[in-house]
Amino acid sequence: MSSGAVAPSGLNRAANAVPPHAWFGVSAVFHYLGPSFAVLLFPVVGVLGVAWFRIATAALVFAPFTKPWRTLRRADVKTRRLLIGLGICLAVMNTSFYLALDTLPMSLVAAMEFVGTIGVALWGLRTRRNVAALVLAIIGVFVLIDVKWASNPLGLFWATLNAALFVGYIILGHKAAQGGARDGVERLGAAMAIAFVILMPIGFIEAVRAFGMPLVVLAGIGVGVCSSVIPYVCDQLAMSRLPRASFALMLALLPATATIIAAVVLAQMPTPQDLLGIALVMIAIAIHRPAPPPVPVACRQTAVSSAEETA
Repeated sequence: MSSGAVAPSGLNRAANAVPPHAWFGVSAVFHYLGPSFAVLLFPVVGVLGVAWFRIATAALVFAPFTKPWRTLRRADVKTRRLLIGLGICLAVMNTSFYLALDTLPMSLVAAMEFVGTIGVALWGLRTRRNVAALVLAIIGVFVLIDVKWASNPLGLFWATLNAALFVGYIILGHKAAQGGARDGVERLGAAMAIAFVILMPIGFIEAVRAFGMPLVVLAGIGVGVCSSVIPYVCDQLAMSRLPRASFALMLALLPATATIIAAVVLAQMPTPQDLLGIALVMIAIAIHRPAPPPVPVACRQTAVSSAEETA
């Protein structure tokens, strides 16, 4: 092992020592706990300033352990494109997520994230089951939007953009995790460094206003750790062991998690209509099925040869 690198077996041991469902559970909690804390900071730091703190904290925490400059230097062209794409996705997704949360309830923003994932599943695997799932998810989101939110087109735009990029995060995150937990976290660190470079000129002007308030700076760092360090690392540890279909099924827990955390931390109490919409989205996520991953050519050739020998 080269000095300063993430221990080759450390993260893989961690991924294997704990059931992947437990890693997902931790991620599910922190995926929305961090953003709920971020909402409380919006009046003090500003939306873009809090987004800057989130990405900057994550990039600085990952850097000493993942050595992003080395990961980028050693990566081949295909991997480098993956890292750049994931970095752009993280920067824009997190910013649009916060801009949506500034005007919309967290339960709605969280539910909208999954319409895109089910749409992708339908595109890859055109079955009646996936059609039904997409219809249920869309109905659930419309129930959540209600007339009272229809007058906020800008907030819905940011929520829609975040939902589209969430699909990109799931796809690119799975590709990053294909080499195992260690490779996945190292690639995540490189992507987070790229996201920081992208977001630096956008959010720094608002973030710098908090530099004279130590407690606010600590709160911003806490938001970054809770939002982009703990959940993303846990995602990689879970993705390295879970098939995409299993991971997609477990995403059904996230709308409920978002609703509970929003109620406890932000006092955004759901109405019976909200609960109905959330339930429809959760059912849709649970019944949809993503397309199976492509079988490598070598495996297909082996299967064909085995079939011919059997025949």
